[in-house]
Amino acid sequence: MASTGGRVPEPVYSISELAQELEISTRTIRYYEELGLLSPRRGSSGNRRIYSRRDRARLKLILRGKKFGFSLAEIREMIDLYAVDPTQKEQLRRTLEYGDKKLREIDEKLYELTLLREDLLQMKRRLLAELAKEGGGGAGVQ
Repeated sequence: MASTGGRVPEPVYSISELAQELEISTRTIRYYEELGLLSPRRGSSGNRRIYSRRDRARLKLILRGKKFGFSLAEIREMIDLYAVDPTQKEQLRRTLEYGDKKLREIDEKLYELTLLREDLLQMKRRLLAELAKEGGGGAGVQ
């Protein structure tokens, strides 16, 4: 195979390719662009977005952050820290900080849901007992 002497071009993606691959809408991608989370190049006609491998990686990080319940502001901060600190240590520290915060929120919700579940079970027992007293027997009620 003959050497071309040139570099291998970096892969690029259209907005529809990214949307299809990541199973999100093109509108979602444009929204992240409007917020400055993504910055694709424009094609020669000026209206076609061209996303780089870096844009694709950022989009995957954004989606992962959303999946874990991080806000877009938190996601932006975590992603932007990479540009400031290529060692990623500060980015990792901040991600751990936000992760700990999210875990505390989840624990609080679990506690509240556990209390709610107990209240509902107690109410169910009272209602079933009331039905049994009246001779209804609670048939058909689970």
